[in-house]
Amino acid sequence: MKDAPLELPEVRWLGSARLTAGLDRHQRLDLAAHTHVHPPLPQPDRDGLLALAAAVELPGRGGAGFPFARKARATLATADRTGAPPVIVVNGAEGEPSSAKDATLLGRAPHLVLDGACLAAAAFGAEEIVIGVAAGSPGEISVPAALAERELPCPARTVCLPERFVSGESGALIRGVNGLPAVPAPLKTRAADGGTGGVRRRPTLLSNAETWAQLAIAARLGPDAHAAVGTAAEPGTVLLTVNRPGTGPLVVEVPTGTRLGPVLDACGLQPGAGVLVGGYHGAWLHPSAAVDAPLSRAGLADLGGTLGAGAIVALPNDTCPLGETAQVAAWLAAESAGQCGPCKHGLPAAAEALALLAAGAAEPAVLEDARRALGAAQGGGACSHPDGTARFVLTALDVFSEDVDAHLSGPGCGRPVRGALPLPRAKGARLEVDWSRCTGHGLCAVLAPDLIRLGPHGYPPSTTIPVSPWQEHGARRAVNQCPALALRLRHRG
Repeated sequence: MKDAPLELPEVRWLGSARLTAGLDRHQRLDLAAHTHVHPPLPQPDRDGLLALAAAVELPGRGGAGFPFARKARATLATADRTGAPPVIVVNGAEGEPSSAKDATLLGRAPHLVLDGACLAAAAFGAEEIVIGVAAGSPGEISVPAALAERELPCPARTVCLPERFVSGESGALIRGVNGLPAVPAPLKTRAADGGTGGVRRRPTLLSNAETWAQLAIAARLGPDAHAAVGTAAEPGTVLLTVNRPGTGPLVVEVPTGTRLGPVLDACGLQPGAGVLVGGYHGAWLHPSAAVDAPLSRAGLADLGGTLGAGAIVALPNDTCPLGETAQVAAWLAAESAGQCGPCKHGLPAAAEALALLAAGAAEPAVLEDARRALGAAQGGGACSHPDGTARFVLTALDVFSEDVDAHLSGPGCGRPVRGALPLPRAKGARLEVDWSRCTGHGLCAVLAPDLIRLGPHGYPPSTTIPVSPWQEHGARRAVNQCPALALRLRHRG
Protein backbone atom coordinates (compact mmCIF):
# COMPACT_ATOMS: atom_id res chain seq x y z
CA MET A 1 0.00 0.00 0.00
CA LYS A 2 2.98 2.30 -0.14
CA ASP A 3 1.82 5.78 -1.16
CA ALA A 4 -1.48 4.27 -2.37
CA PRO A 5 -4.00 6.88 -3.48
CA LEU A 6 -6.53 7.57 -0.73
CA GLU A 7 -9.57 9.79 -0.90
CA LEU A 8 -8.67 11.79 2.18
CA PRO A 9 -8.42 15.51 2.97
CA GLU A 10 -5.36 17.63 2.57
CA VAL A 11 -3.40 17.97 5.81
CA ARG A 12 -1.92 21.22 7.15
CA TRP A 13 -0.52 22.43 10.44
CA LEU A 14 0.12 25.68 12.27
CA GLY A 15 3.35 25.55 14.24
CA SER A 16 5.08 22.18 14.57
CA ALA A 17 3.73 19.00 13.02
CA ARG A 18 3.43 16.11 15.44
CA LEU A 19 0.52 13.91 14.48
CA THR A 20 0.83 15.12 10.90
CA ALA A 21 4.61 14.77 10.62
CA GLY A 22 5.68 13.32 7.29
CA LEU A 23 2.30 13.70 5.62
CA ASP A 24 3.66 16.53 3.47
CA ARG A 25 5.99 13.97 1.84
CA HIS A 26 3.98 10.76 1.97
CA GLN A 27 0.40 10.02 1.03
CA ARG A 28 0.51 7.17 3.54
CA LEU A 29 3.19 6.28 6.07
CA ASP A 30 3.93 2.57 5.80
CA LEU A 31 6.12 1.07 8.52
CA ALA A 32 9.39 2.04 6.80
CA ALA A 33 8.30 5.65 6.31
CA HIS A 34 6.81 5.79 9.79
CA THR A 35 10.04 4.67 11.47
CA HIS A 36 11.96 7.20 9.38
CA VAL A 37 9.68 10.09 10.38
CA HIS A 38 9.16 9.20 14.05
CA PRO A 39 11.96 8.31 16.52
CA PRO A 40 12.01 4.95 18.32
CA LEU A 41 9.12 4.34 20.65
CA PRO A 42 9.95 3.91 24.36
CA GLN A 43 8.35 0.97 26.17
CA PRO A 44 7.21 2.20 29.60
CA ASP A 45 5.85 -0.28 32.11
CA ARG A 46 2.37 -0.09 33.62
CA ASP A 47 3.16 2.55 36.23
CA GLY A 48 5.29 4.54 33.82
CA LEU A 49 2.58 4.72 31.16
CA LEU A 50 -0.07 5.72 33.72
CA ALA A 51 2.23 8.42 35.06
CA LEU A 52 2.94 9.71 31.55
CA ALA A 53 -0.77 9.93 30.64
CA ALA A 54 -1.47 11.81 33.87
CA ALA A 55 1.52 14.14 33.45
CA VAL A 56 0.53 15.25 29.95
CA GLU A 57 -3.14 15.51 31.02
CA LEU A 58 -4.26 13.55 27.97
CA PRO A 59 -8.01 13.88 27.40
CA GLY A 60 -10.06 11.72 25.09
CA ARG A 61 -10.26 13.25 21.61
CA GLY A 62 -13.53 11.66 20.51
CA GLY A 63 -15.79 14.35 21.91
CA ALA A 64 -16.36 13.75 25.62
CA GLY A 65 -12.81 14.62 26.65
CA PHE A 66 -12.65 12.13 29.55
CA PRO A 67 -9.10 11.89 30.99
CA PHE A 68 -7.26 8.89 29.56
CA ALA A 69 -5.34 8.16 32.78
CA ARG A 70 -8.53 7.88 34.86
CA LYS A 71 -10.11 5.60 32.28
CA ALA A 72 -6.99 3.40 32.19
CA ARG A 73 -6.81 3.14 35.99
CA ALA A 74 -10.48 2.15 36.18
CA THR A 75 -9.93 -0.56 33.55
CA LEU A 76 -6.88 -1.93 35.34
CA ALA A 77 -8.67 -1.92 38.70
CA THR A 78 -11.34 -4.16 37.19
CA ALA A 79 -8.70 -6.39 35.61
CA ASP A 80 -6.88 -6.75 38.94
CA ARG A 81 -10.09 -7.50 40.81
CA THR A 82 -11.44 -10.06 38.33
CA GLY A 83 -8.22 -11.52 37.01
CA ALA A 84 -9.41 -10.93 33.44
CA PRO A 85 -6.85 -9.29 31.15
CA PRO A 86 -8.08 -6.06 29.51
CA VAL A 87 -8.95 -5.47 25.88
CA ILE A 88 -7.64 -2.37 24.07
CA VAL A 89 -10.10 -0.77 21.65
CA VAL A 90 -9.34 1.95 19.11
CA ASN A 91 -12.48 3.88 18.16
CA GLY A 92 -12.06 4.92 14.54
CA ALA A 93 -15.74 4.58 13.60
CA GLU A 94 -16.10 8.23 12.67
CA GLY A 95 -19.76 8.77 11.81
CA GLU A 96 -19.62 12.57 11.97
CA PRO A 97 -20.04 14.02 8.45
CA SER A 98 -18.11 17.17 9.32
CA SER A 99 -15.13 15.32 10.84
CA ALA A 100 -12.36 13.53 8.97
CA LYS A 101 -9.45 13.56 11.41
CA ASP A 102 -9.71 9.94 12.55
CA ALA A 103 -10.20 8.63 9.03
CA THR A 104 -7.12 10.62 8.02
CA LEU A 105 -5.01 9.20 10.85
CA LEU A 106 -6.07 5.62 10.20
CA GLY A 107 -5.77 6.02 6.45
CA ARG A 108 -2.53 7.96 6.25
CA ALA A 109 -0.71 7.43 9.58
CA PRO A 110 -2.04 4.11 10.90
CA HIS A 111 1.19 3.14 12.67
CA LEU A 112 1.04 6.21 14.90
CA VAL A 113 -2.38 5.12 16.17
CA LEU A 114 -1.19 1.52 16.54
CA ASP A 115 1.90 2.73 18.45
CA GLY A 116 -0.33 4.11 21.18
CA ALA A 117 -2.56 1.03 21.31
CA CYS A 118 0.45 -1.30 21.40
CA LEU A 119 2.07 0.73 24.20
CA ALA A 120 -1.01 0.21 26.35
CA ALA A 121 -1.41 -3.43 25.36
CA ALA A 122 2.19 -4.24 26.34
CA ALA A 123 2.19 -2.21 29.56
CA PHE A 124 -1.20 -3.41 30.76
CA GLY A 125 -0.98 -7.06 29.68
CA ALA A 126 -3.87 -6.83 27.23
CA GLU A 127 -5.51 -9.89 25.76
CA GLU A 128 -6.36 -8.27 22.44
CA ILE A 129 -6.36 -5.05 20.42
CA VAL A 130 -9.49 -4.22 18.42
CA ILE A 131 -9.63 -1.37 15.90
CA GLY A 132 -13.13 -0.27 14.96
CA VAL A 133 -13.51 1.45 11.59
CA ALA A 134 -16.44 2.53 9.46
CA ALA A 135 -17.23 0.15 6.63
CA GLY A 136 -15.99 1.57 3.35
CA SER A 137 -13.59 4.00 5.03
CA PRO A 138 -9.85 4.13 4.19
CA GLY A 139 -9.09 2.48 7.52
CA GLU A 140 -10.80 -0.71 6.37
CA ILE A 141 -7.83 -1.33 4.04
CA SER A 142 -5.07 0.72 5.67
CA VAL A 143 -5.27 -0.69 9.21
CA PRO A 144 -5.08 -4.43 8.33
CA ALA A 145 -2.14 -3.63 6.04
CA ALA A 146 -0.39 -1.84 8.91
CA LEU A 147 -1.07 -4.69 11.34
CA ALA A 148 0.51 -7.12 8.91
CA GLU A 149 3.71 -5.02 8.80
CA ARG A 150 4.58 -4.89 12.48
CA GLU A 151 5.18 -7.02 15.55
CA LEU A 152 2.32 -6.90 18.02
CA PRO A 153 2.26 -7.51 21.78
CA CYS A 154 -1.00 -9.46 21.49
CA PRO A 155 -3.50 -10.50 18.81
CA ALA A 156 -5.16 -7.63 16.95
CA ARG A 157 -8.07 -7.37 14.55
CA THR A 158 -10.08 -4.81 12.63
CA VAL A 159 -13.87 -4.64 12.96
CA CYS A 160 -15.95 -2.79 10.35
CA LEU A 161 -19.11 -1.07 11.55
CA PRO A 162 -22.02 0.47 9.64
CA GLU A 163 -21.38 4.05 8.62
CA ARG A 164 -23.92 5.69 10.93
CA PHE A 165 -23.64 8.64 13.27
CA VAL A 166 -24.36 6.59 16.41
CA SER A 167 -21.95 3.77 15.46
CA GLY A 168 -19.06 5.83 16.85
CA GLU A 169 -20.61 6.02 20.32
CA SER A 170 -18.46 3.90 22.64
CA GLY A 171 -21.26 1.57 23.72
CA ALA A 172 -22.41 1.12 20.13
CA LEU A 173 -18.87 0.29 19.03
CA ILE A 174 -18.45 -2.35 21.73
CA ARG A 175 -21.82 -3.87 20.88
CA GLY A 176 -20.73 -4.02 17.24
CA VAL A 177 -17.45 -5.71 18.21
CA ASN A 178 -19.46 -8.24 20.21
CA GLY A 179 -21.59 -9.08 17.17
CA LEU A 180 -24.65 -7.12 18.26
CA PRO A 181 -26.33 -4.23 16.41
CA ALA A 182 -24.00 -1.22 16.54
CA VAL A 183 -26.34 1.06 18.47
CA PRO A 184 -25.94 2.50 21.98
CA ALA A 185 -26.85 0.12 24.78
CA PRO A 186 -30.31 0.73 26.28
CA LEU A 187 -28.70 0.94 29.74
CA LYS A 188 -25.52 2.93 30.29
CA THR A 189 -22.53 0.79 31.26
CA ARG A 190 -18.82 1.46 31.59
CA ALA A 191 -16.44 -0.36 29.30
CA ALA A 192 -13.84 -0.30 32.09
CA ASP A 193 -16.11 -2.43 34.27
CA GLY A 194 -16.27 -5.27 31.76
CA GLY A 195 -19.46 -7.33 31.90
CA THR A 196 -22.07 -6.32 29.36
CA GLY A 197 -20.20 -3.07 28.72
CA GLY A 198 -16.93 -4.68 27.64
CA VAL A 199 -15.61 -6.67 24.71
CA ARG A 200 -16.39 -10.33 25.48
CA ARG A 201 -17.23 -9.15 29.03
CA ARG A 202 -13.57 -8.21 29.60
CA PRO A 203 -12.52 -4.89 31.16
CA THR A 204 -12.10 -2.68 28.10
CA LEU A 205 -9.95 0.40 27.59
CA LEU A 206 -11.54 2.27 24.69
CA SER A 207 -10.29 5.55 23.28
CA ASN A 208 -10.56 7.52 20.08
CA ALA A 209 -7.99 7.05 17.31
CA GLU A 210 -6.46 10.49 17.88
CA THR A 211 -6.11 9.79 21.61
CA TRP A 212 -3.98 6.72 20.91
CA ALA A 213 -1.85 8.69 18.45
CA GLN A 214 -1.41 11.46 21.01
CA LEU A 215 -0.28 8.89 23.58
CA ALA A 216 2.43 7.70 21.17
CA ILE A 217 3.59 11.29 20.59
CA ALA A 218 3.71 11.97 24.34
CA ALA A 219 5.72 8.79 24.97
CA ARG A 220 8.32 9.87 22.42
CA LEU A 221 8.55 13.47 23.64
CA GLY A 222 8.13 13.08 27.39
CA PRO A 223 5.99 15.43 29.53
CA ASP A 224 8.25 18.51 29.34
CA ALA A 225 8.77 18.53 25.57
CA HIS A 226 5.12 17.63 25.05
CA ALA A 227 4.11 20.73 27.00
CA ALA A 228 6.27 23.03 24.88
CA VAL A 229 3.14 23.94 22.90
CA GLY A 230 -0.47 24.29 23.93
CA THR A 231 -1.85 25.65 27.18
CA ALA A 232 -0.79 24.83 30.73
CA ALA A 233 -4.04 22.97 31.39
CA GLU A 234 -4.20 21.31 27.95
CA PRO A 235 -0.66 20.85 26.61
CA GLY A 236 0.13 19.61 23.12
CA THR A 237 -1.72 19.88 19.83
CA VAL A 238 -5.20 19.07 18.57
CA LEU A 239 -6.47 17.88 15.21
CA LEU A 240 -9.25 19.88 13.56
CA THR A 241 -11.39 19.24 10.50
CA VAL A 242 -12.06 22.58 8.84
CA ASN A 243 -14.91 22.27 6.35
CA ARG A 244 -14.88 24.47 3.26
CA PRO A 245 -18.12 24.96 1.30
CA GLY A 246 -17.81 23.87 -2.30
CA THR A 247 -14.57 21.96 -1.81
CA GLY A 248 -13.06 19.31 0.42
CA PRO A 249 -12.25 19.75 4.11
CA LEU A 250 -8.82 20.32 5.57
CA VAL A 251 -7.38 18.40 8.53
CA VAL A 252 -5.32 20.91 10.48
CA GLU A 253 -3.05 20.32 13.48
CA VAL A 254 -2.70 23.32 15.81
CA PRO A 255 -1.36 23.93 19.32
CA THR A 256 -4.17 23.71 21.84
CA GLY A 257 -5.43 27.19 22.71
CA THR A 258 -4.81 28.63 19.21
CA ARG A 259 -7.37 31.30 18.36
CA LEU A 260 -10.00 30.28 15.84
CA GLY A 261 -9.57 33.39 13.69
CA PRO A 262 -6.04 32.58 12.49
CA VAL A 263 -7.09 28.99 11.74
CA LEU A 264 -9.92 30.22 9.54
CA ASP A 265 -7.58 32.70 7.84
CA ALA A 266 -5.06 29.94 7.11
CA CYS A 267 -7.85 27.94 5.46
CA GLY A 268 -9.08 30.89 3.39
CA LEU A 269 -12.31 31.29 5.37
CA GLN A 270 -14.20 34.04 7.18
CA PRO A 271 -16.55 33.60 10.18
CA GLY A 272 -19.50 34.43 7.91
CA ALA A 273 -22.91 34.18 9.57
CA GLY A 274 -21.61 31.99 12.40
CA VAL A 275 -19.12 29.22 13.16
CA LEU A 276 -19.99 25.72 14.28
CA VAL A 277 -17.30 24.22 16.53
CA GLY A 278 -17.45 20.61 17.66
CA GLY A 279 -19.44 19.22 14.75
CA TYR A 280 -23.10 18.23 14.83
CA HIS A 281 -22.95 17.62 18.57
CA GLY A 282 -21.17 20.94 18.99
CA ALA A 283 -22.27 24.53 19.38
CA TRP A 284 -22.60 27.61 17.19
CA LEU A 285 -20.58 30.73 17.93
CA HIS A 286 -21.51 34.24 16.88
CA PRO A 287 -18.99 35.64 14.35
CA SER A 288 -17.87 38.33 16.80
CA ALA A 289 -17.04 35.70 19.42
CA ALA A 290 -15.62 33.13 17.04
CA VAL A 291 -12.55 35.06 15.89
CA ASP A 292 -10.92 35.16 19.33
CA ALA A 293 -12.30 31.83 20.56
CA PRO A 294 -9.46 29.68 21.96
CA LEU A 295 -9.45 26.15 20.59
CA SER A 296 -9.31 24.38 23.92
CA ARG A 297 -11.96 22.62 25.92
CA ALA A 298 -11.82 25.10 28.78
CA GLY A 299 -11.67 28.15 26.51
CA LEU A 300 -14.67 27.11 24.43
CA ALA A 301 -16.65 26.07 27.51
CA ASP A 302 -16.30 29.65 28.78
CA LEU A 303 -18.06 30.77 25.58
CA GLY A 304 -20.80 28.16 25.87
CA GLY A 305 -19.17 26.02 23.19
CA THR A 306 -17.42 22.68 23.03
CA LEU A 307 -14.37 21.39 21.16
CA GLY A 308 -15.99 17.96 20.69
CA ALA A 309 -14.31 16.04 17.90
CA GLY A 310 -12.70 19.22 16.53
CA ALA A 311 -14.94 19.69 13.48
CA ILE A 312 -15.40 23.31 12.35
CA VAL A 313 -17.81 24.83 9.82
CA ALA A 314 -17.89 28.57 9.03
CA LEU A 315 -21.32 29.24 7.56
CA PRO A 316 -21.23 31.58 4.52
CA ASN A 317 -23.44 34.66 4.47
CA ASP A 318 -25.19 33.61 1.25
CA THR A 319 -27.06 30.60 2.64
CA CYS A 320 -30.08 30.35 4.94
CA PRO A 321 -28.82 29.43 8.43
CA LEU A 322 -32.16 28.00 9.53
CA GLY A 323 -32.55 25.92 6.38
CA GLU A 324 -29.03 24.54 6.88
CA THR A 325 -29.76 23.76 10.52
CA ALA A 326 -33.09 22.14 9.66
CA GLN A 327 -31.47 19.76 7.15
CA VAL A 328 -28.91 18.58 9.70
CA ALA A 329 -31.51 18.33 12.47
CA ALA A 330 -33.64 16.06 10.26
CA TRP A 331 -30.61 13.90 9.49
CA LEU A 332 -29.66 13.67 13.17
CA ALA A 333 -33.21 12.67 14.11
CA ALA A 334 -33.14 9.91 11.49
CA GLU A 335 -29.71 8.71 12.67
CA SER A 336 -30.87 7.96 16.22
CA ALA A 337 -31.31 4.43 17.52
CA GLY A 338 -34.86 5.18 18.66
CA GLN A 339 -34.31 3.60 22.07
CA CYS A 340 -35.44 6.40 24.36
CA GLY A 341 -38.09 9.08 24.50
CA PRO A 342 -35.86 12.04 23.55
CA CYS A 343 -34.71 10.27 20.36
CA LYS A 344 -38.13 8.86 19.45
CA HIS A 345 -40.15 11.99 20.14
CA GLY A 346 -38.07 15.06 21.01
CA LEU A 347 -35.62 15.07 18.09
CA PRO A 348 -38.19 14.43 15.32
CA ALA A 349 -40.50 17.09 16.79
CA ALA A 350 -37.68 19.61 16.88
CA ALA A 351 -36.61 18.75 13.33
CA GLU A 352 -40.14 19.26 12.02
CA ALA A 353 -40.46 22.57 13.86
CA LEU A 354 -37.20 23.74 12.26
CA ALA A 355 -38.40 22.67 8.82
CA LEU A 356 -41.56 24.72 9.30
CA LEU A 357 -39.53 27.67 10.57
CA ALA A 358 -37.16 27.52 7.60
CA ALA A 359 -40.16 27.48 5.26
CA GLY A 360 -41.68 30.51 6.98
CA ALA A 361 -44.67 28.44 8.11
CA ALA A 362 -44.02 28.13 11.86
CA GLU A 363 -45.97 29.81 14.61
CA PRO A 364 -44.06 31.09 17.67
CA ALA A 365 -45.75 28.43 19.80
CA VAL A 366 -44.34 25.68 17.57
CA LEU A 367 -40.83 26.99 18.07
CA GLU A 368 -41.28 27.27 21.83
CA ASP A 369 -42.55 23.68 21.93
CA ALA A 370 -39.40 22.61 20.09
CA ARG A 371 -37.21 24.49 22.56
CA ARG A 372 -38.93 22.77 25.46
CA ALA A 373 -38.61 19.36 23.82
CA LEU A 374 -34.90 19.87 23.26
CA GLY A 375 -34.38 21.18 26.77
CA ALA A 376 -36.07 18.08 28.15
CA ALA A 377 -33.94 15.87 25.88
CA GLN A 378 -30.70 17.10 27.44
CA GLY A 379 -29.51 14.63 30.03
CA GLY A 380 -32.49 12.34 29.56
CA GLY A 381 -31.34 10.07 26.74
CA ALA A 382 -29.83 6.60 26.72
CA CYS A 383 -26.68 8.07 25.14
CA SER A 384 -25.26 11.50 24.30
CA HIS A 385 -27.08 11.82 20.97
CA PRO A 386 -30.06 13.84 22.28
CA ASP A 387 -27.77 16.11 24.33
CA GLY A 388 -25.48 16.87 21.41
CA THR A 389 -28.32 17.40 18.95
CA ALA A 390 -30.09 19.72 21.37
CA ARG A 391 -26.92 21.78 21.82
CA PHE A 392 -26.49 22.06 18.04
CA VAL A 393 -30.07 23.26 17.48
CA LEU A 394 -30.51 25.50 20.53
CA THR A 395 -27.26 27.40 19.94
CA ALA A 396 -28.27 27.85 16.29
CA LEU A 397 -31.54 29.45 17.36
CA ASP A 398 -29.61 31.82 19.62
CA VAL A 399 -26.83 32.76 17.19
CA PHE A 400 -29.24 33.16 14.27
CA SER A 401 -31.93 34.94 16.31
CA GLU A 402 -32.38 37.68 13.69
CA ASP A 403 -33.09 35.04 11.07
CA VAL A 404 -35.54 33.35 13.43
CA ASP A 405 -37.43 36.64 13.77
CA ALA A 406 -37.42 37.14 10.01
CA HIS A 407 -38.84 33.66 9.40
CA LEU A 408 -41.49 34.04 12.09
CA SER A 409 -42.68 37.46 11.02
CA GLY A 410 -42.51 37.17 7.23
CA PRO A 411 -41.37 35.12 4.26
CA GLY A 412 -37.91 34.59 5.77
CA CYS A 413 -34.38 35.72 5.01
CA GLY A 414 -34.69 35.26 1.23
CA ARG A 415 -31.51 33.21 0.95
CA PRO A 416 -31.43 29.71 -0.57
CA VAL A 417 -30.15 26.66 1.29
CA ARG A 418 -26.83 25.88 -0.39
CA GLY A 419 -25.88 22.78 1.61
CA ALA A 420 -22.88 24.36 3.32
CA LEU A 421 -23.22 21.95 6.25
CA PRO A 422 -21.91 18.63 4.91
CA LEU A 423 -24.16 15.60 4.97
CA PRO A 424 -23.51 12.12 3.57
CA ARG A 425 -25.14 10.94 0.39
CA ALA A 426 -28.70 9.94 1.18
CA LYS A 427 -29.02 6.24 2.00
CA GLY A 428 -31.59 4.03 3.62
CA ALA A 429 -35.33 4.55 3.43
CA ARG A 430 -37.47 7.63 2.95
CA LEU A 431 -41.18 8.21 3.06
CA GLU A 432 -42.46 10.29 0.15
CA VAL A 433 -45.70 12.27 0.38
CA ASP A 434 -47.66 13.06 -2.78
CA TRP A 435 -49.42 16.29 -1.84
CA SER A 436 -51.52 16.13 -5.02
CA ARG A 437 -53.20 13.05 -3.52
CA CYS A 438 -53.05 13.83 0.20
CA THR A 439 -56.44 14.85 1.63
CA GLY A 440 -55.30 15.57 5.17
CA HIS A 441 -57.00 12.48 6.58
CA GLY A 442 -54.32 12.17 9.28
CA LEU A 443 -54.27 8.39 9.54
CA CYS A 444 -50.52 8.31 8.81
CA ALA A 445 -49.76 10.30 11.97
CA VAL A 446 -51.81 7.79 13.99
CA LEU A 447 -50.08 4.75 12.47
CA ALA A 448 -46.54 6.17 12.58
CA PRO A 449 -46.52 8.82 15.34
CA ASP A 450 -42.74 8.59 15.76
CA LEU A 451 -42.29 9.43 12.08
CA ILE A 452 -45.12 11.72 10.98
CA ARG A 453 -46.49 14.73 12.81
CA LEU A 454 -49.03 16.84 11.01
CA GLY A 455 -48.46 20.54 10.38
CA PRO A 456 -50.80 23.33 11.48
CA HIS A 457 -53.12 22.67 8.51
CA GLY A 458 -53.37 18.93 9.06
CA TYR A 459 -50.87 17.79 6.41
CA PRO A 460 -47.35 16.29 6.74
CA PRO A 461 -44.93 19.25 6.74
CA SER A 462 -42.50 17.71 4.24
CA THR A 463 -42.75 15.74 1.01
CA THR A 464 -39.71 13.60 1.94
CA ILE A 465 -39.24 12.15 5.42
CA PRO A 466 -36.09 10.15 6.31
CA VAL A 467 -36.93 6.78 7.87
CA SER A 468 -34.67 5.14 10.44
CA PRO A 469 -34.50 1.35 10.61
CA TRP A 470 -36.55 1.37 13.80
CA GLN A 471 -39.26 3.42 12.06
CA GLU A 472 -39.75 1.21 8.98
CA HIS A 473 -42.55 -0.89 10.46
CA GLY A 474 -44.66 2.21 11.14
CA ALA A 475 -43.82 3.64 7.74
CA ARG A 476 -45.02 0.48 5.98
CA ARG A 477 -48.26 0.53 7.97
CA ALA A 478 -48.85 4.14 6.97
CA VAL A 479 -48.18 3.39 3.29
CA ASN A 480 -50.40 0.31 3.22
CA GLN A 481 -53.33 1.96 4.95
CA CYS A 482 -53.28 5.49 3.50
CA PRO A 483 -56.83 5.94 2.12
CA ALA A 484 -55.62 8.42 -0.53
CA LEU A 485 -52.62 6.31 -1.65
CA ALA A 486 -50.49 9.41 -1.07
CA LEU A 487 -47.50 7.69 0.56
CA ARG A 488 -44.62 5.70 -0.88
CA LEU A 489 -41.63 4.12 0.86
CA ARG A 490 -38.40 4.19 -1.14
CA HIS A 491 -34.98 2.73 -0.35
CA ARG A 492 -31.78 4.37 -1.47
CA GLY A 493 -28.45 2.61 -1.87
